[in-house]
Amino acid sequence: MSSSRRRPARSRRDRHGRGLRGRLVPDEVPLARSRGEAFDDLVLDAVEDLERRWERELAGVEFAVEDVPWVEHTDPDEVVLDSDVLDDGGVPLARVLPARREQGQELPPRVVVYRRPLELRANDREDLADLVRDVVVDQIATLLGRDPEEIDPTG
Repeated sequence: MSSSRRRPARSRRDRHGRGLRGRLVPDEVPLARSRGEAFDDLVLDAVEDLERRWERELAGVEFAVEDVPWVEHTDPDEVVLDSDVLDDGGVPLARVLPARREQGQELPPRVVVYRRPLELRANDREDLADLVRDVVVDQIATLLGRDPEEIDPTG
């Protein structure tokens, strides 16, 4: 008699035998997206809309999302902050890094939007979308040296 026994097939139920294991929502459904991914989409929507109008001026500008600002590495000479974005004089909501040369390499201008400070200020998803757009418009205006109303007349 063989000492090796055949293992039973794994159940597709949880360990208590009550339900399916794994996610209940497929990845294609918006509910399966993380808050970070949903925020990235809001920033991307705002940027794409503005890039249509300012395509030439924004060519080469990088846009990034970080969860929170890292204040320690922020040098006031290197970072341009619009005072409207710092609504309470405390935590920045976004920042602009102008084009610069670092270690012999040209770095393009960069707009960084901070997710957590914006999420904390918004009441709901629609409010967050409006706030993200306003912040992106303010940062592009700062980068281009223009008025926010000129960048987005509808805002």
